[in-house]
Amino acid sequence: MRDLLDGIHLARAVSPAAAVTDNTAFVSQIVDRRGHDSLVFAILTGSLADADVTFAVTMHHGDDPSLSDADIVPADQISGTLASASFAFGDDDEVRKVGYRGAKRYVRLTVTPTGNSGNAFVAAVAILGHPSMQPTANPPV
Repeated sequence: MRDLLDGIHLARAVSPAAAVTDNTAFVSQIVDRRGHDSLVFAILTGSLADADVTFAVTMHHGDDPSLSDADIVPADQISGTLASASFAFGDDDEVRKVGYRGAKRYVRLTVTPTGNSGNAFVAAVAILGHPSMQPTANPPV
């Protein structure tokens, strides 16, 4: 029997919030990968009102819980590409994904708008997979 529910853990990355009307970055929570061998960020766009805004996606990782040792994740430790996870003004109500396959314990996602003077709604969820113990807790803790 194929069961995805018991084999993943979901964590809040970027909470749904009021629209950003400038170039303030959307910075995720620091995701702790302990007990999980894989991680994918799902980035959700809402309404993107500015007619020329672009959004660049980056990832940092490290072994310190506060990411005081944060380094940019090298391309060979990313599943998919940061470019394919990035988006622009015409990408209203879409979902992008990008994965992490490095060995560091803590990971953070950042989505940075450029040229934004309109309303931009962005949220993200961290999906952790390949847990060392199954089933995973529901609701996630």
